[in-house]
Amino acid sequence: MGKLDFITEDLQNLREQGLFITIRTIESPQGPWIQVDGKRVLNLCSNNYLGFANHPKLRRAAQEAIEQYGVGPAAVRTIAGTMTLHKVLEKKLARFKRLEAAISFQSGFNSNLATIPALVGADDLIFSDELNHASIIDGCRLSRARIVRYEHCNPKSLQEKLEEYKTATCRKLVVTDGVFSMDGDIAPMDEIVKVAEKYDAITMVDDAHGEGVLGEAGRGIGDHFHLHGRIDIEMGTLSKAFGVVGGYVAGKKLVVDYLQQKARPFLFSSAVTPADVAACIAAVDILEESDELVEKLWENAKYFKEKMKAANFDLGFSQTPITPVMIGDAKVASTFSKRLFEEGVFAQSIGYPTVPRGKARIRVMISASHSQSDLDYGAEKFIKIGKELGVI
Repeated sequence: MGKLDFITEDLQNLREQGLFITIRTIESPQGPWIQVDGKRVLNLCSNNYLGFANHPKLRRAAQEAIEQYGVGPAAVRTIAGTMTLHKVLEKKLARFKRLEAAISFQSGFNSNLATIPALVGADDLIFSDELNHASIIDGCRLSRARIVRYEHCNPKSLQEKLEEYKTATCRKLVVTDGVFSMDGDIAPMDEIVKVAEKYDAITMVDDAHGEGVLGEAGRGIGDHFHLHGRIDIEMGTLSKAFGVVGGYVAGKKLVVDYLQQKARPFLFSSAVTPADVAACIAAVDILEESDELVEKLWENAKYFKEKMKAANFDLGFSQTPITPVMIGDAKVASTFSKRLFEEGVFAQSIGYPTVPRGKARIRVMISASHSQSDLDYGAEKFIKIGKELGVI
């Protein structure tokens, strides 16, 4: 056997199990309807919650930033890469989140890799929700701390784990997603924070799918539960509701000052480009001015979910615009996604290892940019194919 034959075998196994990912190519700006692999389709799978990815104010801000600052900072933040725009964005993010300070990173994934290993090390403990995002999992592994998993969104389970280790004198970090990206459910942060405070544990939330979605004008899960200042670290992304790219951490100035000295992606990877940072600033400005788009997002989510539930689709436990259409079998989910695309609807199937085996689904992502007629069209095609494949 050749040394790379295992790759051929593994890829074949993925195809046979319906787990091989078809990577399609987007040929237009993100929006409710997009051009994909030569076909105009209804977009039901991007994270463009508020329609910011092609918003004229964000495009204009990016173009003006290039004229003023060029295309790239050409350095890491700690040497020569911190530009005026980075400081403006961080100040605006902190104000938007109603927290003391913020630090921006190259992505949400990098934000978790930067923060968790800076806070805890090999002699410490991390209490992690069993369904946390891969970036949290990887950040925990990089820290070399002992990882203790608690039951999904279960504060009682968290308390039992913290009680088990109450005599440990090390640092203790409780970390969870705010909104879980595959199921669309919301972590009970009010109860989680209450439990963590009882055991003097640091709290951290990954609010990637809560930013621009939950709370007043999309301020996130801390605002949603009125926990301002009680969650020690609030991580957010700028690539979903904000429509651009990047990530950040907001909280006490003490924490931000520390991450500027210790966070490896901040120290060793080039800063985000001026165009991206300026577009992010424009997104924050729009949300500070009005919550109209956030309200539209929730109206659209409610409308689509009601139509899908009326057709007897299983939408899991979603509490947010993330709408998992539960299929179960990965092969059926893959076929369902392909048929949707043939019918003019772009919604990808998701299977193991992103979700547990037997829990394959089509994850629908609703946007404020969708019209009711768009959602009617999408629901109609789901119902047609659901009946065709015996899902409903």
